[in-house]
Amino acid sequence: MTKGRIEHVNLTVTDIERSAAFFEQLLGWHQRWRGEAMNGGETIHVGEDATYLALYTDRKDHAGQQKGKPMNHVGLLVDDLDAAERVVMEHGLEPWGHDDYEPGRRFYFFDWDGIEFEVVSYV
Repeated sequence: MTKGRIEHVNLTVTDIERSAAFFEQLLGWHQRWRGEAMNGGETIHVGEDATYLALYTDRKDHAGQQKGKPMNHVGLLVDDLDAAERVVMEHGLEPWGHDDYEPGRRFYFFDWDGIEFEVVSYV
């Protein structure tokens, strides 16, 4: 049997500069690649060596997404949940759904484009 992992998630956002800077600060990530993309758009890959978010924009007015259509959320693992929550709030986003159950503590937030993220810490 072969083994695998998620290498990247591709998300359409309205402002890739804002989103890239946010994830760099929230997760300690760096910009891995940047370039032109389909439909006259632009993509920034922000992440670490093995995994990243591909942030894409075609500069159109995107209304975001409805929860669960087509996905529920993207899970992000952090070492310090309280520090991560401060970063989320510093960027004007609202954490919600705080909970503490196995295997760790967590909260959720929606980004500027209506994409839901779960931030979890196993520490």
